[in-house]
Amino acid sequence: MSRKPDGVTRLGFVGVANMGVYNLKAFLKRPDVRVTAVCDVDRRHLEAARKLVEELHCAGACRAFTDFQELDAWDGVDAVVICTPDHWHVPQAIHAAVCGKDIYLEKPLTLTIAEGRLLCEVIQATGRILQTGSQQRSAPEFRRACELVRNGCLGAIQRVEVELPQNNKTCPPEWTPAPVPPELDYEAWLGPAPWAEYHPQRCHYQFRFITDYSGGQVTNFGAHHLDIVQWALGMDRSGPQRVWGRGEFPASGLFTTATRVEARLGYAGDTQVEVRTGGSGLTFHGREGSLSVERGKLRTEPEALAQAVMGPDAYRPYVSDDHHGNWLECTRAREAPVCPAETGHRSATCCHLVNLAMRLGRELTWDPEAEAFIGDAEANAMRSRPWREPWGSRVQSWVQTALARRRESP
Repeated sequence: MSRKPDGVTRLGFVGVANMGVYNLKAFLKRPDVRVTAVCDVDRRHLEAARKLVEELHCAGACRAFTDFQELDAWDGVDAVVICTPDHWHVPQAIHAAVCGKDIYLEKPLTLTIAEGRLLCEVIQATGRILQTGSQQRSAPEFRRACELVRNGCLGAIQRVEVELPQNNKTCPPEWTPAPVPPELDYEAWLGPAPWAEYHPQRCHYQFRFITDYSGGQVTNFGAHHLDIVQWALGMDRSGPQRVWGRGEFPASGLFTTATRVEARLGYAGDTQVEVRTGGSGLTFHGREGSLSVERGKLRTEPEALAQAVMGPDAYRPYVSDDHHGNWLECTRAREAPVCPAETGHRSATCCHLVNLAMRLGRELTWDPEAEAFIGDAEANAMRSRPWREPWGSRVQSWVQTALARRRESP
């Protein structure tokens, strides 16, 4: 059995490109962490990550895996950081939870609404600590914005504007299949997603612009900004009741997610949240003032609102100034982090609602308690997607294992 130094969390990383590298470098700076394992289906990324770890530790200190199941089963890892494409998030998180690992899971938490509820049930059944990688929850400007809104400093919120950046990748109108590079296990990359012929723009960062694997900028930056909307409106365990959307989609080429977004989410109390392609940030409009917040900036009108002093009975938001550190502390204390599974699932659901409304091109009525559309069989069928075999059967088996443990516990 592997042993760890006292007070040190041994981390395994699943997916070590893009945000995987960002998170890996951040965790490697922490004295209370040892990265003992990395996993990727692209051997170039895998070897680069292993070398990065061993530059700071010692040679042979980090094991390299190509199968996340083997990493999860290894007793040399206490917790896992999952930074794979969205279509892998829930299957890999469920397996990690069943193997007894705590989880840091990149946003958006899910690919579909239904799998998000499934993940929440597994996390509850296994007692694992999951942090969604929605790091704006650990930024002081966003926390202050939520504090001002929740305490009525702007008056009743009438309208919220959410701006999402334009797509930062394009692809040609036509494409042809390409040979799979020898360093990539493409079958493992696809995993539970539908089989498709390989093209370089299908994998790695560009996955987010293909509907089989992600939801475009709606689930990329939208997962951040709509998460703050949910927090500010006190909807972390609920959501909107109506959604309307109109999007522009590619007519050809490999990419299939919206290139321009225009949507509206209606919450109880007649608060309207408008989502559109533009910049990147949020503006809350209340009866007594407005507030705009983006990364590193918070502005209010009138300006004095930003300095409002809260009374003793005011709402106090969860304070986290270190998203990674908050998760690590919570794994040791066995407490909920600033963005647990339920919160991440509800915020991701807002993104999925926008994408579904744009696809259907009509207004939908949503019951956030039942997590179902009212009187709309077509929309309800789109809450989930089948997992390609053998992954569908495997995931269901892992889920049953987790739920059986809950039933057996005293």
